[in-house]
Amino acid sequence: MKYYIIALVIIVFDQITKRIVETKMALGESITIIEPFLYFTSHRNRGAAFGILEGQMWLFYIITVIVVIGIIYFMKKEASKSRLYGISLALLLGGAIGNFIDRLFRGEVVDFVDTYIFGYDFAIFNVADASLCIGVGLLFIKMLSDERKQKKEIK
Repeated sequence: MKYYIIALVIIVFDQITKRIVETKMALGESITIIEPFLYFTSHRNRGAAFGILEGQMWLFYIITVIVVIGIIYFMKKEASKSRLYGISLALLLGGAIGNFIDRLFRGEVVDFVDTYIFGYDFAIFNVADASLCIGVGLLFIKMLSDERKQKKEIK
């Protein structure tokens, strides 16, 4: 249950921040947060990461439903065995649903976190995107940890 609460917090925070950007900022407007690294820039994305597959909403609906069902299945089956696994799945679930809500009700995803690191302009993203990336990173760490444990047991 606690992992569903984490997912819910991500969804709520994601939707609140997107609503603020949508109602308080003009499209394309940018606010400096930390010069020259972090800005809030009102942006819309009708595709996936970096705008790929723009306009293919039906595909995103199908993929997201399948992914959400899979995450819930693994949360019920495996999350109680590993806190790290449960948290990673909760972050993935919250991020997937957050962007799904945008696609379903707005027809596009609201992005606003605009970063420049070492002079590189990263793609503008949102709370749901960050949650997805962190969830994947934690899942990767969990898989590496499990693999190392298996190797030690074999020796």
